[in-house]
Amino acid sequence: MIKKENISLKLYNTFGIDVIAHQFIELEEITEIQSFINKEKDFFILGGGSNILLTKNIEKPILKIETKGKKVLKNSDNDFAYIQVEAGENWHEFVLWCIENGFGGVENLSLIPGNVGTAPMQNIGAYGVELKDVFHSLQALHIPTNQIESFSKTDCNFGYRESFFKNEGKNQYIILNVTFKLTKQNHHIKTDYGAIKDELSRKGIANPSIKDVSEAVISIRQSKLPDPKDIGNSGSFFKNPVVSIAHLQKLQSKYEVIPHYILSENEVKIPAGWLIEQCGFKGKRFGNTGVHEKQALVLINYGKATGIEVLDLAKLIQTQVKENFEIDLEMEVNII
Repeated sequence: MIKKENISLKLYNTFGIDVIAHQFIELEEITEIQSFINKEKDFFILGGGSNILLTKNIEKPILKIETKGKKVLKNSDNDFAYIQVEAGENWHEFVLWCIENGFGGVENLSLIPGNVGTAPMQNIGAYGVELKDVFHSLQALHIPTNQIESFSKTDCNFGYRESFFKNEGKNQYIILNVTFKLTKQNHHIKTDYGAIKDELSRKGIANPSIKDVSEAVISIRQSKLPDPKDIGNSGSFFKNPVVSIAHLQKLQSKYEVIPHYILSENEVKIPAGWLIEQCGFKGKRFGNTGVHEKQALVLINYGKATGIEVLDLAKLIQTQVKENFEIDLEMEVNII
């Protein structure tokens, strides 16, 4: 256990927002987490800091879960590997480890910031793949009872950037480790979503490996998304909205070309970035904050923005999108 007092969280959130944590506690063992829970029930859990917007100083103790470890579980399945990963592991480093060891399924999720423990909460996803597609189970500590519980995929109630842990189980559990079901052979390569196929074609790759897909995704993300080390951001700030076919058709009478992805015979998903761009926000600066010039879905901190400034911009965008498209944009980032 490492305990610090009155420290800035600027280096612990990818937005680079400078707020103060009155108590900051790093825990590296599950037994340390349980021991802390025995004494304290009111605290804030900080993962990789990639999906939060801090708008104020944090009075309650902050727990930084730093448990580490990856373990291939024994099984007799020739096609799949079951890999248990501790919550404090960096997500992208885990993806690279999988590729290096020939485990497939997470390559489309390359370069997503954050830690493994927070990935199920958000049901992270990118380029046609979501965490739930490779999820097997997880263990989480129930805060009120300090007991470790196991969760299946059904228990987690995954949805689009949603899970049990963001809704009914919010603030009730600490995810300790996650077990993934990944392919060992006959990998299911997915290249149809977004620009992956074009990137592979540009590189002259006709029969991509999982490593090829990962490298293509990394190239695409680096070309579109700013590195938080260079400029503060949390990646996609808003969820891509899901609307009815009828609403899409209504919009198409005014906007001839609207990018969309068909989800069912009744619903489609519209890129939030496109909606924001049509409202004129792309590349526009508002004092210390603004909208990224290459990807309108990304709000950025030019260096001295407060969380409130970023939040005010997000609300302005929501208002404009609602007025122009009659669509409610939902924030993907957690506001603290």
